[in-house]
Amino acid sequence: MTVVWRIVREKHAATAFSGVGAARAPGRFNSMGTPVVYTSDSYALAMLEVRVHVATFRGMRDRVAVSAEVDDDLVEALTVADLPPDWQERPAPTSTQALGDAWVASGRSAVLRVPSVVVPEQTNYLLNPQHPDFGRIRLGTPAALTVDPRLR
Repeated sequence: MTVVWRIVREKHAATAFSGVGAARAPGRFNSMGTPVVYTSDSYALAMLEVRVHVATFRGMRDRVAVSAEVDDDLVEALTVADLPPDWQERPAPTSTQALGDAWVASGRSAVLRVPSVVVPEQTNYLLNPQHPDFGRIRLGTPAALTVDPRLR
């Protein structure tokens, strides 16, 4: 079992695991219209993954953190060697978006483990909310994000 973390605005906590946000705003591993839920393997990495999109840690005051428990048999893993050469480019390349879209469409697994661009030695977990086994993922209760004042 793996615990993953997601950080979202408090007003979106109820839909944090729906994939709606990613379907409306393409990400590294999805294009417009493809619902995916981005999570990280630690609370700290989840914070950094959000922080790269806001000007300061103060910009994260309206966020909540939600954990989820994922059974290991739900996970398919990709390593850096499995990714296109441009996987770390900004903005996110269409090559990685196509890879994620194909994974969702294939229905091979409910969860895809991928390296983080922010900290490549750590991993993010993409959840497919349309997968039949998505219901096996146990969602935690949203809690206010804890940010040490020295980071602000």
